[in-house]
Amino acid sequence: MSDAHLTERPVVDGSEPIDLTEEPIQLSNRDPGEAPDRRAARSRRLRLAWATAALVGLAGTAVLGTFGWRVAQQKDTELSTPAQVAGLSRDDSDRARSTADYLRSGFAADIELDRSFGTVYRDPADERRSVLVFGGATLLWQPERDLDSLFGLLTDETGKVTGLREVPAGRLGGVMKCGTTSGDGGDFAVCGWADHGSVVMAMFPGRSVDDAGELFRKLRDGIQTRN
Repeated sequence: MSDAHLTERPVVDGSEPIDLTEEPIQLSNRDPGEAPDRRAARSRRLRLAWATAALVGLAGTAVLGTFGWRVAQQKDTELSTPAQVAGLSRDDSDRARSTADYLRSGFAADIELDRSFGTVYRDPADERRSVLVFGGATLLWQPERDLDSLFGLLTDETGKVTGLREVPAGRLGGVMKCGTTSGDGGDFAVCGWADHGSVVMAMFPGRSVDDAGELFRKLRDGIQTRN
């Protein structure tokens, strides 16, 4: 029988341990000869890196959580056209209905909506200051972007919208913007709101942008509800 499988180490009586390797096994890649202060500094840097990564992750989670909560809160929107709202009266005349339907159809052709509407509200104090309101309900992931796109489309139809600026959206949130455009009767204010569940625009002949923005918030309070 060959003796090649046997070690050349002398046979002992078992009282001494047998070394399995000539060098100690290292369980870390730390340099054993590294100075203690350098090891401590590197350990602090590693802890700082892990803490920074954890904070970034938590911040990202918080942003996603806030966004998801906002979408869930706003997505189920109902829009109505009450007979009386914000001191105005709904105009149910054939001419007003024809105008409202034209606006509703044009608006719905530019953006996919689950439900759309258009109506005219008459100002009892001045017939020339009737308000044209049109829009609809749908799920919007980027409300401000979509609202800006619709203002751009409106520009193509009526003339350039100038001085477009954000105005307070009120208790229902989302984004609201107003500007000025021109028509057959001269310049007039135009406003729009958008959130994750709806987008609506309105034209305000005979009113300034500030007055239109304030009236638009009141109209929204009477038109929009959430489930």
